[in-house]
Amino acid sequence: MENITIDKNQEQAKQPGKEFKMNPEPLTIRKNYKGSDKLKSKVVLLTGGDSGIGKSVAVHFAREGAMVSIIYLNEEKDALKTKSEVENEGGQCLLIKGDVKDEQFCKKAIDETISKFGFLNCIVNNAAMQFPTEHIEDIKTENLHTTFETNIYPYFYIVKAAMKHLKEGDTIINTTSVTAYRGSEHLIDYASTKGAIVSFTRSLSKSLAKKGIRVNAVAPGPIWTPLIPATFEGEDLEKFGKDVPMGRAGQPAEVGPAYVYLASEDSSYMTGQVLHINGGEVIGG
Repeated sequence: MENITIDKNQEQAKQPGKEFKMNPEPLTIRKNYKGSDKLKSKVVLLTGGDSGIGKSVAVHFAREGAMVSIIYLNEEKDALKTKSEVENEGGQCLLIKGDVKDEQFCKKAIDETISKFGFLNCIVNNAAMQFPTEHIEDIKTENLHTTFETNIYPYFYIVKAAMKHLKEGDTIINTTSVTAYRGSEHLIDYASTKGAIVSFTRSLSKSLAKKGIRVNAVAPGPIWTPLIPATFEGEDLEKFGKDVPMGRAGQPAEVGPAYVYLASEDSSYMTGQVLHINGGEVIGG
């Protein structure tokens, strides 16, 4: 994968950010990625699936034969484009607009997915927000609540509502972050939620092991997604990802296949684990 040159003269006023405004636009899937029906006829519910890593997961899953239900907040144009790309892969795509901070909405999203497809095989908890702040004293209480209510609470809401539909052989995949392992001085609250996701993954995996439902996670490093220009600017944006051993930011296309692996039978003897896709940072856990 080639290095990307990020235009530092771009920023977006609000999160989660819009992919169509990014320069360069992220790569969703490699042209030479060949699907092999690893997820044929599976139904997947994916939060934050309109862009970035979530979009990459949706398109990879569709190429592997899955039907996809995507929850998105308000990024209408990105969501419609993702739906189109999923359908171009031969898959079906249901778009569900709403805020995952609302538990009743999360229950409704599960119900709509079942109404559309009849069953559910995989949950991908992925939606997140972040508010970079240099000092803990400057973290706004409102932002602290938003970060936790977006990044970890919905994982509980979605899984609780889905449990009556999941069965042996089904999977749950959570998106954590490299920041959960190495920390982040300017993303203390965000990193804390990602650490909570690691513990959630490990604990839930033990709880569901006897039911044959596997629970794993992916911990991306610096990946070029709409969240980045929506939260960083200028020099911070220009140097994004350059401090990892591989010397560059990653593309969503380099993360999506990990979710395919965790959702498929290829990972049948794996639960409670985290895959680290971070450009070479060696971290514990």
